Amino acid sequence: MRRTRTLVNRSALGVAGLVLLPVGAWLSVTGTSVARWLPSWWPVPSGGVLLDPDRLGRLRGEDWWPFSVLGAAAVLTAVLAWWFLAQLRSGPAGALPLGVPGGSVRAGALAEALALRAAGVPGVARGRARVVCRPRRRLDVRLRVWLGPGTAPADVLAALCAVTAEAERSAAPYTAHTRLRISAVPHRTPRVR
Repeated sequence: MRRTRTLVNRSALGVAGLVLLPVGAWLSVTGTSVARWLPSWWPVPSGGVLLDPDRLGRLRGEDWWPFSVLGAAAVLTAVLAWWFLAQLRSGPAGALPLGVPGGSVRAGALAEALALRAAGVPGVARGRARVVCRPRRRLDVRLRVWLGPGTAPADVLAALCAVTAEAERSAAPYTAHTRLRISAVPHRTPRVR
């Protein structure tokens, strides 16, 4: 479900960008022919065009104008390209090959099993895990558990360390770096009326 939702979100953003870019360019360079289609509240310069040619001509004559426009465009392009590539890179890895011939495990399945094992520890109310595959056969494992009322972190720490050690052994040619976060389940204070 999450992968489908991510694909739909990225597709919608891409289509919106592909539509808004030419529409924005068209609106910025056209003159009075567009003004009759704009709503009455739309800000229009006094000349009746969206970009005043006289003002734009004066700006183009300034020494700082080309450098600032090119610099802003380059920075904006670099930031958006980095963000786009980060979107492509994000998400769970496919199958992680294990040390056994033909053996593999999905990172999501490993995270789900780890969360279930952590939630099975006495004193833990619920758990959530995330496994991210990094280069050079390295896994980043983030495990977050919520303790039940009256449970001290020291009471469950040894059992949770055993669970994470088991997960590290299960992912064996990968080196797992585990981060454990322990929280308390918020409970409501009883109110007297």
